[in-house]
Amino acid sequence: MKANSFLYTGALILMMLIFMQACVHEAPPFPPGGGIPTQTDKCDPDSVYFKNDILPLLGSNCAMPGCHDAITAAEGVRLDSYLALFQSDVVTPGDPSESDLWEVINETDTKKRMPLDKSPLTPEQKSLILKWIQQGARNNACTADCDSTIFTFSAGVKPILDRNCVGCHKTGSASAGVLLESYATVQPLALNGKLYGVSSHQTGFKQMPYGGARMSDCNINVIKKWIDAGAPNN
Repeated sequence: MKANSFLYTGALILMMLIFMQACVHEAPPFPPGGGIPTQTDKCDPDSVYFKNDILPLLGSNCAMPGCHDAITAAEGVRLDSYLALFQSDVVTPGDPSESDLWEVINETDTKKRMPLDKSPLTPEQKSLILKWIQQGARNNACTADCDSTIFTFSAGVKPILDRNCVGCHKTGSASAGVLLESYATVQPLALNGKLYGVSSHQTGFKQMPYGGARMSDCNINVIKKWIDAGAPNN
């Protein structure tokens, strides 16, 4: 009986060790730096910043209602914040080939490619994600990426809309029927007050980007200055 008891105890301990090893192996990677954001005043042109570049891209293409926002979390994946992204285990810092995020945006099968049932990300957008992962997938930001003295449509407003809004408001996936990918579609919304109202989170307007963080004061000021100038096609 004693021998059987030892065998049983040994087998139980072995099973527990195997289970513990499996749990450790399957745990999602912990965010670099413990998930603590780092911010610099100067923007390095050779760096990709999560808050400036990646989060707006994910917010307007992936972390939308019905997809990977906090409420829906399709397939258990949330892409609406840095911590949620790592808890969803879709990024391996420094290794795009082991990152599910990189895999699904490059999937050749349209039934599996993300964003699902929408236009694929542009080569430029994919390049940003690739470089961010290669650089360690850091929770970083910089504050000098906006110049409120530049408020033409082409150099000021359009890049802001492309980065924060067009993913939800483009041909083929125009949320609420609103298109923001060209001057012709943006100008009427600028003149009737809706563009500034939603972007600055004014009372009575739906806050945009929907479900995401408010755009920076500098970005909002660029939009406002352009509108105040008559919303020209410049």
